[in-house]
Amino acid sequence: MDQNHKQDEQSDLFAGFSTAYKSFATEAIHVGQEPEQWKSMAVVPPISLSTTFKQFGPGKHAGFEYSRSGNPTRNCLEKAVAALDGAKYCIAVASGLAATVTITHMLKVGDGIVCMDDVYGGTNRYFQRIVSESGLEVTFADCTKPELLKAALKANTKLVWIETPTNPTMKVVDIQACSDVAHEYNKDIVVVVDNTFMSAFFQRPLALGADICMYSATKYMNGHSDVVMGLASMNRDDLYERLKFLQNALGCVPSPFDCFLCNRGLKTLHLRMERHFKNAMAAAKFLEADPRVERVIFPGLPSHPQHEVMKKQCTGCPGMITIYIKGTLEHASTFLSNLKLFAIAESLGGYESLAEHPAIMTHASVPEKERIVLGISDTLIRLSVGLEDEDDIINDLEQALAAAHPKKK
Repeated sequence: MDQNHKQDEQSDLFAGFSTAYKSFATEAIHVGQEPEQWKSMAVVPPISLSTTFKQFGPGKHAGFEYSRSGNPTRNCLEKAVAALDGAKYCIAVASGLAATVTITHMLKVGDGIVCMDDVYGGTNRYFQRIVSESGLEVTFADCTKPELLKAALKANTKLVWIETPTNPTMKVVDIQACSDVAHEYNKDIVVVVDNTFMSAFFQRPLALGADICMYSATKYMNGHSDVVMGLASMNRDDLYERLKFLQNALGCVPSPFDCFLCNRGLKTLHLRMERHFKNAMAAAKFLEADPRVERVIFPGLPSHPQHEVMKKQCTGCPGMITIYIKGTLEHASTFLSNLKLFAIAESLGGYESLAEHPAIMTHASVPEKERIVLGISDTLIRLSVGLEDEDDIINDLEQALAAAHPKKK
């Protein structure tokens, strides 16, 4: 394939989506990485493993005192992520759920949370089985319809939790519309967007009216399936001061080595996400045309119910595809068991392709009745399309479908 054809293909892929963020790659590579901050002038920020830092005198330190409170390697990562999110501040914590816990700790007994009804199973479990039993009121609403969000808001609502696209049914929420609804109801409501599926490269919630953008950085932001970490970015000084205090007080900080790895992952984020989008689009088109597949849910396809919202607020799509395979649980299990390139595994967003069965794996903690309402059925399969060669990805899906439905095609 010649270079001009490749460029045309890339242009077609991103046609209709929001314009890419200016200088994204440059900021990912340089912000927070200035060699001048080290006496060695190291181009790559060193890993600072020290748990404590010498002080010039009691209370007189050089910016760091104890590694839970602040660490030079973590500092580099937080500055880089803040820049990529178009934010003033960022905090890094030990996991995506640690970010959720830290943010929720801003509330007090009697406060209310309105959460998108279709969210990551761990978020659902935390809100339903821990937060709801700790004196906070949690309400779930389908935020793809802003009027339902508005109906769910109450006098005690202090936090609105949005996930878009949702996990695993890939619903897309209009961040600007929902932020406007929440802030018009009460300007003090904090709107949080879980941006895990999108990464900072494809979506900037803070520019769309959200107050906090959070991630499980374990996924695309790190991108190599070797770090568990959470991130939260914000522009408001008051939110940063509170969350920075909680980051230290709760103590759920990531290790310096993990911060180094995640920071390194950011340097190729733009390249990885473009390839994820390309591969996922090819796989989604193949699956949508296959009679052995009941339905494909991929926001990059015109068939997606919120395709236009996706194009309006995003610069592209990640590698996440949800399908309903025709048949029963047996067909879904046979399909998954016969995949060779895709690994059956939880998590997503790494360079490798993964597949999983949400009802049995990532969303097993969601009560069965709620799973049925949300559409998380026995035939729903979630794919995280990786960075392998496009033809190999499609060939693997083809042979697994043939194993699940040997007489159809």
